[in-house]
Amino acid sequence: MALNTLEYAVQLQTILDNAAEAALTSNWMDANAGQVQYDGGNKVKMPQMEVTGLKDYDRDKGYPDGSVTLKFEDYTMTQDRGTSFQLDAMDINETNFIANATRVVSLFQKEQVVPEIDAYRYSKLYALLKEGGKNTDYTVADDTLWDALMDDIAKVRDVIGEEIPLVISIRQAVKSRLEKNAKYQKVVNAAQFTAGKIQTNLNQIDNCYLRPVPSARMKTAYVFRDGKSGGEEKGGFAPDEAAKDINWIITPQNAPIAVTKQDKMKIFDPDTFQKADAWFIGYRRYHELWLPKTRYERCLVNAEAVG
Repeated sequence: MALNTLEYAVQLQTILDNAAEAALTSNWMDANAGQVQYDGGNKVKMPQMEVTGLKDYDRDKGYPDGSVTLKFEDYTMTQDRGTSFQLDAMDINETNFIANATRVVSLFQKEQVVPEIDAYRYSKLYALLKEGGKNTDYTVADDTLWDALMDDIAKVRDVIGEEIPLVISIRQAVKSRLEKNAKYQKVVNAAQFTAGKIQTNLNQIDNCYLRPVPSARMKTAYVFRDGKSGGEEKGGFAPDEAAKDINWIITPQNAPIAVTKQDKMKIFDPDTFQKADAWFIGYRRYHELWLPKTRYERCLVNAEAVG
């Protein structure tokens, strides 16, 4: 008995999800989504907690009063992205649909979805941290690279201490140059990095996980094409004309919060799809990245110096 379109959609969605887990360099940020309350629409809420500090103990009256303030701040989701594909019924029949559709969605995920999500997240982090004054500029040079990275790590450590592991999302071209440094070679070790159910083998220095990111995904700004405006018909994304290279982003693992509220695929067979005699594949992803302002002090971004 032939599979129905719902079962096809489940199969292809599983392919997309598995590919995203393996290929997204920012997949560890999704593990922090449990901090978010979603009530529908484009708004989410995240808890912010404040507590008072120590006070002088009174031997007659006992413990001084303290207080806890818990409030929920609103955040807005902005990235509502989607596309569709048609496979002509004369070229694709029910017996070979899943094989051909698998090739289409696998290529789509690898070349379009994963790079765009990564690029959005890293550029958003850059924008937030720059706005918060938590950014440094540096022109990469072999003789100063190690010291520049260690200086930035020290700035973050001065805020959060030595014991908390850090994630350094580092541009692959920069990491390749770092690996040639003699000081790096003496202290680097292999470590297993765990985020949710995903485990990745990464290099580690000074209790910092180095997460290499393809250079094309580490720009300070991108244009995410709407698919309708002149010159944007093909959709996708591209670096903004004024974009700079991001060298690295240093954060505690639990600081950035990535959320996907819609990652869905629809399939219609040629008899159901009325627009053409074709199989229809529709894909939508509704996602966002946040860094609460209370966490800015724990992070730092470094971008290529200009001029």
